[in-house]
Amino acid sequence: MKYKYILFDLDGTLTDPGVGITKAVQYALKKNNIVEESLSTLEKFIGPPLKESFAEFYSFNEKMVSDSIQYFREYFRKNGIFENEIYSGILDLLGELRNRDCKVVVATSKPTVFANTVLKNFGMMKYFDLVVGSNLDGTLGNKSEIINCVIDNLKIKNLEETIMIGDRKYDIIGAEKNNIDSIGVLYGYGSLEELVGARPTYIVDSISQLYGLLT
Repeated sequence: MKYKYILFDLDGTLTDPGVGITKAVQYALKKNNIVEESLSTLEKFIGPPLKESFAEFYSFNEKMVSDSIQYFREYFRKNGIFENEIYSGILDLLGELRNRDCKVVVATSKPTVFANTVLKNFGMMKYFDLVVGSNLDGTLGNKSEIINCVIDNLKIKNLEETIMIGDRKYDIIGAEKNNIDSIGVLYGYGSLEELVGARPTYIVDSISQLYGLLT
């Protein structure tokens, strides 16, 4: 295997957070007097930064975006963070990567404090050398910045040994901007069209394919 540094997105890649995130968005929208009954229509919020999503999908101004993020977190920290599940096969993959002495990292747009809570809740912290997410004040929210932070923290010299794995175009674009390879996974929330358009190094349909590619 050519990759020593393996960076994983969290939502839609390691775990399926669909229920928790969409319910938190639904709650935030209701606070803005917007009723959205269908959770499936809110799955587009899974992956990209909330700030971008509320502005893009509902044309919220800056204050409405800020307020909505706080409403989202109000629900998420109490309930949504636990409405989540690990994708089948992920723990086997992480264990094998650790056995091979890879440096395994979570690189997520989710606030680091929430990412740590999710990983601890599932007993997954032992698999990772580093967890890098965004800050609650909105800084370090771009996936490119997060990946760059990982590279700096681990003092990675050979970028050819580094790969980013994620289910959305933001993961792939962030990898490209940092001159590292990437894998787009189709079992998450990004479509084939979205991932192909972002031009990852590889695309896989399943965790078993991901396992085969990395090991």
